[in-house]
Amino acid sequence: MTEVTDTGAAEAQDGAGRRSLDTAAARTLTTTTKSTPQMAGISSRWLLKVLPWVQVSGGTYRVNRRLSYTLGDGRVSFTNSGADVHVIPEELRELPLLRDFEDLEVLSTLANRFVRRDYAPGDVIVEASEPADSVLLIAHGKAEKVAPGKYDEEAVFGVLSDGDHYGDHAVLESQNVWDCTIRAATTCIVLVCPQGEFEQLVERSDALAAHIETLRERSRLPTNRAGEAEVKLAAGHSGEPQLPGTYVDYETAPREYELSVAQTVLSVHSRVADLYNDPMNQTEQQLKLAIEALRERQEHEMVNNRDFGLLHNAELKQRIPTRSGPPTPDDLDELLSRRRGTKAMFAHPRTIAAFGRECSARGIYPGNVDLLDSSVPAWRGVPMLPCNKIPVSTEGTSSIIAMRTGEHDQGVIGLHQTGIPDEYEPSLNVRFMGIDDQAIISYLVSAYYSVAVLVPDALGILEDCEVRR
Repeated sequence: MTEVTDTGAAEAQDGAGRRSLDTAAARTLTTTTKSTPQMAGISSRWLLKVLPWVQVSGGTYRVNRRLSYTLGDGRVSFTNSGADVHVIPEELRELPLLRDFEDLEVLSTLANRFVRRDYAPGDVIVEASEPADSVLLIAHGKAEKVAPGKYDEEAVFGVLSDGDHYGDHAVLESQNVWDCTIRAATTCIVLVCPQGEFEQLVERSDALAAHIETLRERSRLPTNRAGEAEVKLAAGHSGEPQLPGTYVDYETAPREYELSVAQTVLSVHSRVADLYNDPMNQTEQQLKLAIEALRERQEHEMVNNRDFGLLHNAELKQRIPTRSGPPTPDDLDELLSRRRGTKAMFAHPRTIAAFGRECSARGIYPGNVDLLDSSVPAWRGVPMLPCNKIPVSTEGTSSIIAMRTGEHDQGVIGLHQTGIPDEYEPSLNVRFMGIDDQAIISYLVSAYYSVAVLVPDALGILEDCEVRR
């Protein structure tokens, strides 16, 4: 028997023994079926789909609100050198007590009056009903606000974390008491300023004394639970009593949102545009991919921009940390309870997976809802939509955004302007820029957008969600 090697078989096929045309040669006479250019960087962009878009004809949107007497509720920043932790003097203006106080020398003196105290998990920082005689700044760690429930069981109704403060109201009124117990949930570093130290500083500084007196007068003004000037009303009366007179005051310096822009210059060589347009128009395909990239950047800015992005524009009272690290059903219930009519939640896909693991561990199976012809996961009937623009930190933590949407519901809205020159899509235009001396055709592609929060409780954030555990 004669043995035929693979090489010999291949040579035989290439010779006179071939009975049909080779496929490689046949392909030279065929027309290849091609796909349009694909792009891996395209995401679902649920934020752009869900937000109601409002026309901004003048390029600026002004959010008019009722006058509020809320003094401020910011977070304080710290510096440390080894074991020494100090509050940054200018950051003390984040306390409602010192909002808009400008004397840096007095702030520096006050910052030096804070002393460090360390607490282990389970230690009581302050006890309910004890004299409230100090200001507390949480420099590091988490502390729980605990109060007895109706049936004598303790209930945790709040968490304080890095940068939070408590007790600044104590220095405005003497003989005040703590309204809850604050207990360290983790190892905590707390900076404490006793009331006596603060009162001594008030006696020595006329500017601080005048500032405190102004706050006391303002605190006597009647307000509603949102801190807005109260509208005087009469109800449940009979006969002909004297009805109270009133008016609704407005903020004198309302916030204005200017439309932001994402732009790029698309360049196409004239020879490419002239000769290589069959079966697909090269300029249109280039433009399609450029617009997809612009829309991706638009959503990124609407989430992360420090001026108008959602992560930076949520009121600090609407920012809550997780109780134990991973996002749990209890955490999402707390997030939803902070506002009426939550329409949607947004989270990084890894955060949604972490929440799913917590549900599975408890034997809970969240449902789905139909949204824009898609079935998406939901909690309490509120869709939880993936948004990969929400960052995951190097420590493995992320955030969940919850919002009420629409102008009618005083929620979160998207801002754009339609009808702009050379408009290609709503609030996006493509403008011809000419042909240079290298025969390159240029087009300016611009997308105009912004996002506005109409009232503070329209937007909330669950922070520090661990996604690795």
